[in-house]
Amino acid sequence: MVYDHRCFGCGELNPDGLKMRFNFDGSRVTCLYTVPARFQSWEGIIHGGMVGLMLDEAMGWAAVHAGHPGVTGKMEMRLRHSVKVGETVRVIGQVDEIRRSLVRASAWVERASDSVRLAEGSATLMAVPTNIVMAEGFQSGSGAGASSG
Repeated sequence: MVYDHRCFGCGELNPDGLKMRFNFDGSRVTCLYTVPARFQSWEGIIHGGMVGLMLDEAMGWAAVHAGHPGVTGKMEMRLRHSVKVGETVRVIGQVDEIRRSLVRASAWVERASDSVRLAEGSATLMAVPTNIVMAEGFQSGSGAGASSG
């Protein structure tokens, strides 16, 4: 598998995507993201599928930085509060367990201004071959983007 910077969630070469950039602190990945109006559902509210995408990206990046890149096989999410158009959120992901070729991860989206949790999710990722190729420009821990699937 090759990461070519065109991922809808994090690829800087995808003009239609979110272009999320994650930073790794040694145990978790974090992204500050201001959600644009083009991802609106009901007036002033971000579509729940976009929130799910943010959670999926965080869990995928947590797996990459834990040295176990994978593709999402199963994901669950809970939307606690609406994410508002133009709101800055913090998206956080972590690996909870690694078992053979499966990675279990969790993530949450919180409002950056007061840390209120807006959504949370968990996923099981299926490991991809450890010789995953990252296209030019990726540096582990640099905050560069990759796809979780």
